[in-house]
Amino acid sequence: MYSRIIGTGRYLPERILTNADLEKMVDTTDEWIRARTGIERRHIAADDETTCDMSEVAARRAMKAAGVTAKDIDMVVVGTTTPDQVFPNVGCLLQARLGIHGCAAFSVEAACTGFIYALGIADKFIRTGEIRTALVIGAETISRMVDWTDRSTCVLFGDGAGAVVLRADEEAGIISTHLHADGKYKDLLYFPSGVSKKSKDFLAGTDTLVMKGNEVFKVAVSTLGRIVDETLAANNLDKHDIDWLIPHQANMRIIRATARKLDMPLERVIVTVHEHGNTSTASVPMALDLAVRDGRIKRGELLLLEAFGGGFTWGSALIRY
Repeated sequence: MYSRIIGTGRYLPERILTNADLEKMVDTTDEWIRARTGIERRHIAADDETTCDMSEVAARRAMKAAGVTAKDIDMVVVGTTTPDQVFPNVGCLLQARLGIHGCAAFSVEAACTGFIYALGIADKFIRTGEIRTALVIGAETISRMVDWTDRSTCVLFGDGAGAVVLRADEEAGIISTHLHADGKYKDLLYFPSGVSKKSKDFLAGTDTLVMKGNEVFKVAVSTLGRIVDETLAANNLDKHDIDWLIPHQANMRIIRATARKLDMPLERVIVTVHEHGNTSTASVPMALDLAVRDGRIKRGELLLLEAFGGGFTWGSALIRY
């Protein structure tokens, strides 16, 4: 038994923050942002808009595309680093919104790799026969963690949500997932405070995301190259067998480096970073939904999904769509 993606959905907040807008906020330029990141604009959640709000819209769109209702869902898994509250988790909050009752519902926190982790978990439950249909989401209000006076980080991030519905199938949809982490890199990309640990900045209300950009870039490029090799080797595939690369939308330079590893032209890479910025774990499912709905990705094609995030965490999913 395998799991197959039968529906996708996404949601982006209405508010758009362009590079021109950022030029008025910090000492930066549109030219510098585009050259360094490839980003032109990003969507920012409204003040009263939460991760669960965005997840709900994306989930409903995925469920409609899949032709399923609340009673069909056997598991809800949400990848997020920015939950509405500590508990109930976003999975439970979303479950209530959608009228889903009784099944397992939980959140996974693996930074930008959260959706890939959530997808891997749901896939395993379906493969073992424990469940038949799963709702898997990646959603972030990452803008709430950003220092909007720090030009090195505030230009990068945006908000959004993406969702897929998985269903049991006798033919392989999700062929394999590969999940990794290494905490030795914890000081290169992090948010300083949590529930049991609060920094002096947290107490002052000024805690923000911290990133050592050059070091993160180097490790990301190397790590994503290795996971491409791992995924291909595990399935006895050549890099030219992949039809589409759907990468984490962090930085255009990282995306290009991964595409070169696969000897893949950018025309076969789903790129949204220019429109969305880095939406953390929402980026991969949103890019997937975009390409499915605009007709680029077709049934039967082979997709490689990959992501890299704070922790560091990284992962991939090989999918026959």
